[in-house]
Amino acid sequence: MNIPIRLFACALLITSLSACLKEPVDEGPGPGAGKKTTVFNWEKNADSTYVSLLGNFYNQTGKYYNENSAGKQDFHYWRNAHALDVLLDAFIRTNDPQVKTRMDELLEGMRVKNGNTYINHFYDDMEWLALACLRAYEATSDAKYKTTAELLWTDIKTGWDETWGGGIYWNKERKNKNTPANAPACIIAARIYQLNQQPDDLAWAKKIYQWQKANLVDPATGLVWDGLDGTGTNKAWKFTYNQGVYIGSGVELYKITGEAVYLNDALKTANNALTGDFTQGNIMKDEGGGDGGLFKGILVRNLMLLITDGNISATDKTKFVNFLKLNAETLWQQGTYRPSILFGSKWTSIVTTTDLSTQLSGAMLIEAAAQLKELGLIE
Repeated sequence: MNIPIRLFACALLITSLSACLKEPVDEGPGPGAGKKTTVFNWEKNADSTYVSLLGNFYNQTGKYYNENSAGKQDFHYWRNAHALDVLLDAFIRTNDPQVKTRMDELLEGMRVKNGNTYINHFYDDMEWLALACLRAYEATSDAKYKTTAELLWTDIKTGWDETWGGGIYWNKERKNKNTPANAPACIIAARIYQLNQQPDDLAWAKKIYQWQKANLVDPATGLVWDGLDGTGTNKAWKFTYNQGVYIGSGVELYKITGEAVYLNDALKTANNALTGDFTQGNIMKDEGGGDGGLFKGILVRNLMLLITDGNISATDKTKFVNFLKLNAETLWQQGTYRPSILFGSKWTSIVTTTDLSTQLSGAMLIEAAAQLKELGLIE
């Protein structure tokens, strides 16, 4: 279904979107609504979130998304890669050609802002753009997205060496290796294999996964650690980001191989991600703004992958669906600043300005709720 005309009109007029957003565009209840009588229109809520992204963050001159809604125009490569992913969510949901135009503009804007290249100092940043481009190619069949993903994948593979038994470095200084650089790379390899059917890509996916599992996952709980260097493994940092990408890598390899070990690994980590290390009252914890603002959205996206592609039991599916539903309802009722439709890093509190990273996590959650509704998994 296309974006409603009044929202679409706002989206076309980027320079006047602030004025458009002075009127409420959400279709959900306010914080005082009772849960038992609340009916959420997740499709319209997702439309509102899309319009907010354009109106509050889009840099018309540079064709990228600003650092925050207060007008700070700094460019962040990996945050804009996730912005492409969120635009893609809207395109898949609406099939609106104007959203595709925004995607194309952003892809080019990122290249220009990154020094007229997609190659970056950080392997994990490139991985997020590669993942967004692979999804974009699958949804649009536009060859430039596939070309960009393959260009990035070629460079990402140069980050692997046998120091500490293998693994991809975090960046080109080559001082540490971590989950953010390895689990997403595994997902890329698996998805490129599914696209091109080249055995070498599947071999990459498997060897990255095995290194990740052997070095950065607690075998007892499924907790995914952050990284390691010459001093050892960092087990202190517990981020939703790391849980999400490991879940996604397990699901992708399960889809290819049918081997239950991958799905079981993903389920163990997903179950652990619902515990007190990452939640409070079944709501995902505040992980701050800046880069940390994106972390919850990454877990949301990969829990959705587990639900839709994981071939899990009805009991497990219901558990994860209900978890995402509760988080989405809580964010929409308690953590959404109106009329601008802005999300903070704490999904039970309202902020009046926010970082792009934090807004994107909220947008991923609202889009997930819209997808769950479309699949008939929630009301």
